[in-house]
Amino acid sequence: MTYDLEAAMAHLAHADATMAQLIAHVGPCRLEQRGAAEPFAALLRAIVFQQISTAAASSIHGRVRALFPDDTPTPSALLAMDEETLRSAGLSRPKQRAARSLAERVLDGTVPPASEIAALPDDALIDRLTQVRGIGPWTVQMLLIFNLGRPDVLPTTDLGVQRGAMNAYGLDALPSPKGLAAMGAPWKPYRSVASWYLWRAA
Repeated sequence: MTYDLEAAMAHLAHADATMAQLIAHVGPCRLEQRGAAEPFAALLRAIVFQQISTAAASSIHGRVRALFPDDTPTPSALLAMDEETLRSAGLSRPKQRAARSLAERVLDGTVPPASEIAALPDDALIDRLTQVRGIGPWTVQMLLIFNLGRPDVLPTTDLGVQRGAMNAYGLDALPSPKGLAAMGAPWKPYRSVASWYLWRAA
């Protein structure tokens, strides 16, 4: 990870008694950073995985990657492929449109290369990457947490995080995104780790 998980756990436990109980129950944080893929590869994977089971998405993602030399998708190569080729790998028309939009936004510079991403704050990345068709704030937040290792991301619209907060804090209903954001203020600057624990609580 790009930050100290032990320090994050200590901060959360000190800042919030309920979070301290959750950490004691779950144990050490096992949040792992995925390989630091180029944004195109990471976001293409996210598009493939949207709204279908993990097993089905993994199979389709493998077939999509196999369409490219060395199993390495590139924007130019994807744009050169016809609809039937992409459909044969399992990409639906909406996902094809999203993948082509992603490729175009990489080539025109809207989606920055990995070499530039480290200098961009979370909000700026969300603003830029959500210009891609089919990419919303939640998808970018998952990229920030799991691919880029950003420490302070709280996906307030994530059902698992909401359900975990309801369970851990004894709420009568799922918290609203605004309510969850207010609840998470003491967790800064380690809200990514807090989110991981709330996923466990769900």
